[in-house]
Amino acid sequence: MRKLRLGPARVVRSDIKNVTKQFGEDFAQTMAVKDCSFEVERGKFTVLIGPSGCGKTTLINLIAGYETPTSGEIVLDGESVAGPGRDRLVVFQETALFPWMTTINNIMYGPVVQRAREQNEIERRAHALIEMVGLGDFGDKYPIQLSGGMQRRAELARALINEPRVLLMDEPFRGLDDMTRELMQEYLLRLFEGADRTILFVTSEIDEAIFLADTLTLLSRSPAHVKSVIRVDLPRPRKLEMLTSKRYAELKNEVLSILYQEAMSAFSAGSRAAGDLVEAMNQRQPKQVKANK
Repeated sequence: MRKLRLGPARVVRSDIKNVTKQFGEDFAQTMAVKDCSFEVERGKFTVLIGPSGCGKTTLINLIAGYETPTSGEIVLDGESVAGPGRDRLVVFQETALFPWMTTINNIMYGPVVQRAREQNEIERRAHALIEMVGLGDFGDKYPIQLSGGMQRRAELARALINEPRVLLMDEPFRGLDDMTRELMQEYLLRLFEGADRTILFVTSEIDEAIFLADTLTLLSRSPAHVKSVIRVDLPRPRKLEMLTSKRYAELKNEVLSILYQEAMSAFSAGSRAAGDLVEAMNQRQPKQVKANK
């Protein structure tokens, strides 16, 4: 794959400061996030991971400006986030391509509607991105003619052409088969490692989290708060062979140990999903996890 630069990327720092989010009325409130604080570093790949239903998507929606914190503050380069903005862009779990548009027109949609650039410049950037994600021969195809992995690549290109200051990704590869998921991870890493981009990525997959991240932010069970922050010191560029390295195994065991304790706590509180996670962890890595208890 060719490495093409689209120009200097704008990198930022995001701070989530003592954020709490409650839903519902006073008589029936649900707390999704409680006193949560962490940093999304400039030009780094930060991954949020935690038990199922702990509040990861709520945090993405808060940072995107789709929701407002009940208390606390979200700061982007010194300015409080007060609502949605072009400086933050979300890639969701579900496909969001327009079915009546070709791949290339889907990618160009944002800049065309915003009228922020000349048409020839938009086209140049779109063709550069479509090559970067390996869809150069599919620009005239419609979403229904693309595989699931191809659709996700097109959505990546459509997000990046807008040059967001922070790219927010909410389990974007969920539902893909293992081979396609690994391919998507490699495409995303090439796009990230070829430019100073700032990414906040949500996943429930431990292997994916470690492979992608510079920083792992581990969340507690609901209501979400930060349980631990782990620096992933695997070298870049990342390669799949690193998944068999000794350091990778150490990082995975550390993450499993923390998530196991959170799952046990959630299971004790009555979470069925956490019970499934506890059982799965006991079957996969009983010795390693229990050794760190």
